[in-house]
Amino acid sequence: MSDPAITPDLIAAHGLSEDEYARILEIMGREPTFTELGIFSAMWNEHCSYKSSKKWLRGLPTKGPQVICGPGENAGVVDIGDGQAVVFKMESHNHPSYIEPYQGAATGVGGILRDVFTMGARPVAAMNALSFGLPTHAKTRQLVHGVVEGVGGYGNCFGVPTVGGEVRFDASYNGNCLVNAFAAGIADADKIFYSAASGVGRPVVYLGAKTGRDGVGGATMASAEFDDTIEEKRPTVQVGDPFTEKRLMEATLELMATGAVVSIQDMGAAGLTCSAVEMGDKGGLGIRLDLDRVPVRETAMTAYEMMLSESQERMLMVLDTAKEDVARAVFEKWDLDFAIVGETIAEDRFLIVLDGEVKADLPLSTLASSAPEYDRPWVPTPSPAPLGDLPEVDPMAGLQSLIGSVNYCARDWVIEQYDTQVMGDTMVLPGLDGGVIRVHGTDKALAFTSDVTPRYVKANPVEGGKQAVAEAYRNLIAKGARPLATTDNLNFGNPEKPEIMGQFVQALDGIGQACLALDMPIVSGNVSLYNETDGAGILPTPTIGAVGLIEKAETRISGVVQPGMIALLLGGDGTHLGQSALLAEHLGRNEGDAPPVDLAAERAHGEFILDNAAWITACTDLSDGGLALAAFTLAEAHGLAVTLDVETTEALFGEDQGRYLLACTFDAAEALMVAAGQADITLTMVGQFGGDVVKLGTTSAPLDELSSLYRGTFAAAFG
Repeated sequence: MSDPAITPDLIAAHGLSEDEYARILEIMGREPTFTELGIFSAMWNEHCSYKSSKKWLRGLPTKGPQVICGPGENAGVVDIGDGQAVVFKMESHNHPSYIEPYQGAATGVGGILRDVFTMGARPVAAMNALSFGLPTHAKTRQLVHGVVEGVGGYGNCFGVPTVGGEVRFDASYNGNCLVNAFAAGIADADKIFYSAASGVGRPVVYLGAKTGRDGVGGATMASAEFDDTIEEKRPTVQVGDPFTEKRLMEATLELMATGAVVSIQDMGAAGLTCSAVEMGDKGGLGIRLDLDRVPVRETAMTAYEMMLSESQERMLMVLDTAKEDVARAVFEKWDLDFAIVGETIAEDRFLIVLDGEVKADLPLSTLASSAPEYDRPWVPTPSPAPLGDLPEVDPMAGLQSLIGSVNYCARDWVIEQYDTQVMGDTMVLPGLDGGVIRVHGTDKALAFTSDVTPRYVKANPVEGGKQAVAEAYRNLIAKGARPLATTDNLNFGNPEKPEIMGQFVQALDGIGQACLALDMPIVSGNVSLYNETDGAGILPTPTIGAVGLIEKAETRISGVVQPGMIALLLGGDGTHLGQSALLAEHLGRNEGDAPPVDLAAERAHGEFILDNAAWITACTDLSDGGLALAAFTLAEAHGLAVTLDVETTEALFGEDQGRYLLACTFDAAEALMVAAGQADITLTMVGQFGGDVVKLGTTSAPLDELSSLYRGTFAAAFG
């Protein structure tokens, strides 16, 4: 089959601009082959090159005494003491999940798990942050079922517990859902594996499953907006096999123990192309690949297809030549492909050969570190208009609007489809504020959470970015965990629009400020741009995944709330209703500014919780829905009602930041009040847990009626 002619339409179809193609001609001094065009397209697209975001990502705090490896590798690595490290990352699979929900979500989970075990860590926890369109939209039900089943199907079969996450609904996601997948693993701190190739003449080895045509062009597709040609993109979605991935993980970890691995890289976006280029570029080496040796499951595959396939469950490795037989035996034992498909070379070349014919011969360094970098024009988000007058709100009616909304009801229907306890180390199930797992064989535990409030980010990107990190910080603190570090998944619309680029730039400013102030450096992450359909963008959604350490697992804050316990509010009364959940769900309004975030107060309040955790039976942070929703969900989780001695709408539903609700005995409450006075922390008694009637000020409703609404809403919409 002869290659197609390189035409302007073909160049545009590969996501390359006229200027970028002119740069390719300048680099090569000739017209590229079809395979070379595909390679440039894969490596220079937004998904792989970060060409619109690199400038701003460099400003994020990524270092700290706890950080072993920051951004740039398959995943971040953070010290947790005793010679151990936690390895974690979050990545998006948004476009594939909208086109083919089950496989898109499933392969998103598979890809993030590979990122973790490629570093030498055994995965121990997973999370997912999902954003869908309105429940009434024609495609939402299909997407919810497909994505949730895909996440559960892959994670459950692979055998990793899902311990946290988010699910939200908004009209902005009608044409572009978000599927952000997180995974974390545990490794020996001195046995981390990296991707930089080293040594000339060493074998480049293909590991895992065979290559097919699924996923060809997936990375380029993920770097473009959707339009009415969306169905034509279905072949770009990969197909996953969790049982093969499980074998691949076991084989890879066994292989690493032999000392045969010089460097290793997951074959994710852009498949063989990206993995080979990144390994060579990081090591300052060239790579020669002989595609006749690549294991394939389809006949007559072209060089273009083989280089751009995103078939799943594959890895690429540079091998210690002396240990080839040992390495091969490991993969044969696990019934997986092991093929030497090339070698490292001294020259700065990416040389691709098929059937004895050179299909590509490129300067390798120009494909990765020398990819285009743009300083896109941007404009700041205008300050929102002040919040107008609000009508009187009946407190109980306001609470019912929240717990009867798919955004704030219980997530039982979702959680029940995930295996949350496989491996036997889950200590706190997903639900309030995230989950906790025991570090197997130790006294330590790790807490996980993912957070962002997109409506805040849209109204005020700086404060919204700060708030995403601050809420993640509070959710870890609420479990008694000391926050360690974060990963981010930055989901935005088209960066070529100055107002969208402005959201991105300002949100990163806020995220960076908060990570620095709260000592939560960003160690890994992902940027997902062009989340638009027919020109309509999503809400800016910079998801923050965070990990915290509990030195002694038995000291975690996770006790059972008992009848008669006191409800304490740390951080003062609510005052801020702008952009609040009450405004959106009860009044159908989207107005005002996001709540400001006082990072010094966040830090002080978090330290107070950790210093006084022995007095606290249970704890949750106040975020969406303010005190009323936090108190109801904390009480209801333990089968109890709650009485709040609070009257005003602002005090009940205000979303002022830096606040926590505590449950404790009367004696503990007195001790905490004394400690708060000494620390100059605002701590007030606001009510009591117990009974079978929920009381908000002068209004009340039976717990069983409210619980039925809270527990039944999601299944009624999607079950």
